[in-house]
Amino acid sequence: MNARLNYLADPTASKALKHLMSAGKALKDSPLPNATQELVALRVSQINGCAVCIDMHTKEAAAAGETSVRLNLVAAWREATVFTEAERAALELAEQGTRVADAAGGVSEEVWAYAAKHYDEEQLAALVILVSFMNTVNRLNVITRQPAGNYEPGQFH
Repeated sequence: MNARLNYLADPTASKALKHLMSAGKALKDSPLPNATQELVALRVSQINGCAVCIDMHTKEAAAAGETSVRLNLVAAWREATVFTEAERAALELAEQGTRVADAAGGVSEEVWAYAAKHYDEEQLAALVILVSFMNTVNRLNVITRQPAGNYEPGQFH
């Protein structure tokens, strides 16, 4: 499979993506726990069918010590017992934030309150921006059919 566009070869795309990726770096440096960031990135990417991001975030999480059991259960996190209450709150917010077009109300008050119970304002801001960031990157990859499978942990650090 070949990508429809080479973002790095296009002057406009590479310039815009440089700025977008700097936002991703700022998120990595936020106080939102890294494990939560990887689980949320993975779940958003699963919902959007972004193979590139599923490949990347599965490998990054594993390299950071995440277990295969937890990674394999992200898609069915509601029925899994391996996630903390805080992680469950983040995953629920991520799902509702990703499916805003499907749910007229967006993120419900109940889901927001549950997340706010586990994360402070700076962490919540990072979580919201992460969900938005992942949805953007997923769309860039899915629209242009970026191929997946060859990512190496740390490749973009």
